[in-house]
Amino acid sequence: MRIASLRLFAGLFALLLAAQAMAATPPNIVFIFSDDHALRAISAYDDTLCETPGIDRIAKEGLLFRNAFCTNSICAPSRAVILTGKHSHLNGLMDNRQTFDGAQATFPKLLQGAGYQTAMIGKWHLKSEPTGFDYWKVLPGQGHYYNPDFRTPEGTVRIEGYVTEIVTEEAINWLESRDKAQPFLLMAQHKAPHRNWMPGPKELGLYRDGDLPLPDTLFDDYATRNTGARTQEMTIATHMMPSYDLKLPLSLAGNDRDDKLWTSNFDRLNPAQQATWNAAYEAENAAFAADPPEGEALVRWKYQRYIKDYLRCIQGVDRSVAAILDYLDREGLAENTLVVYSSDQGFYLGEHGWFDKRWMYEESLHMPLVMRLPGRIAPGSTDEHLVQNLDFAQTFLDLAGVDAPAAMQGQSLVPLFDAAARGFERDSIYYQYYEFPGAHSVPKHYGVRTERYKLIHYHELDEWELFDLKQDPKEMRNVYGTNNYNEVQAKLTAELQQLRREYKVE
Repeated sequence: MRIASLRLFAGLFALLLAAQAMAATPPNIVFIFSDDHALRAISAYDDTLCETPGIDRIAKEGLLFRNAFCTNSICAPSRAVILTGKHSHLNGLMDNRQTFDGAQATFPKLLQGAGYQTAMIGKWHLKSEPTGFDYWKVLPGQGHYYNPDFRTPEGTVRIEGYVTEIVTEEAINWLESRDKAQPFLLMAQHKAPHRNWMPGPKELGLYRDGDLPLPDTLFDDYATRNTGARTQEMTIATHMMPSYDLKLPLSLAGNDRDDKLWTSNFDRLNPAQQATWNAAYEAENAAFAADPPEGEALVRWKYQRYIKDYLRCIQGVDRSVAAILDYLDREGLAENTLVVYSSDQGFYLGEHGWFDKRWMYEESLHMPLVMRLPGRIAPGSTDEHLVQNLDFAQTFLDLAGVDAPAAMQGQSLVPLFDAAARGFERDSIYYQYYEFPGAHSVPKHYGVRTERYKLIHYHELDEWELFDLKQDPKEMRNVYGTNNYNEVQAKLTAELQQLRREYKVE
């Protein structure tokens, strides 16, 4: 009896030691990031446009954030905010034209210093050389969809194939070759679904039958909105290029800039890739040439061509997510690996008649965010708190047990892994966009969003907008200056001033 008790005690003690060892092992981090992925193109958020089982799997097995927002809805600044945990004006990258200062503190550097092996693969888009990574292989600038070049410490190399698949393969290859004794950070960052939305060969046949639903605000007239909403250059009706954006043959286009942009992309395809591409679009382009639509019918045709190519690119990204999840499962890594899927911002899928991003309106401000960490996050969880990409750095450092620098301005999201959500408070978020004059002619603006309201100041136009998101979720009615909202307006104005002080905005 005494021997049996000793054996039972020894067994329990061994289990306890194993549990303590597991708890003491910092989690691996796999950060999968895409470019311009709208919430409406993820079925975990909205299943009316497409199905994304790979991304949905992270949500089903983890946590979906319903109110995740960017601080500056444009590619390079969003990435800089994520790396540094600081708003654009403090990390020094306010628009796509500037170069990121890689000498400053970033969460990969801090994780690297704490014993993590770190890798960055895919779209970097910050001009400077990546720092804080043991391994990096990144696209120069925007990169290309087909047969892309990659920057490496040894120089630039060209890899034949489709960029989403290549990034996935390179990420898995790195996971295979890494030092298995170290915890790791892998940042696998996709070009897709960024403009000009060139689908991969495996997705070219999708969405060929029938039309997708039109957004309610496709023909928005911008009544009551700021002057810039009427003078921007991002409408599907007017500003999409026939060949580069809409994949019409040059014989149906006839625009020097369009010709050069499309040719520089299409000429990268090898003969077999070009043949596959042409076969996919041939019948539709012939039908267009035989009976070209006009007026609103032409806008609807452009929308269908755009949205289908965009969603085809999404399907490639979703397959990539599934492949990485499957690898983690096969290798026994899933149990101690935080998997995150997000994008640098949202995107317009025809809402307000637009494509692109930049505005503080919901479609571009709102970003997808799902996380999975078995044992720490309950499957099928959702969270309604106001969170931002500003919070990512501190979240990753918190999980790794690394102190975040005092200069970081976000909050760790780790308290939200628990349904009780103790230790996380935020009533409003701050946003600021800087790139004007610039692409798409969106005016400079900054603003505050709470759970229900949004106040935006177009400071160079001296114009304001106020939206009641409960009564007007599509932001069609600016109620700034109306009597019914005087008290709300005063409170939001004070909150905006407080946030600018708190975040050290000059």
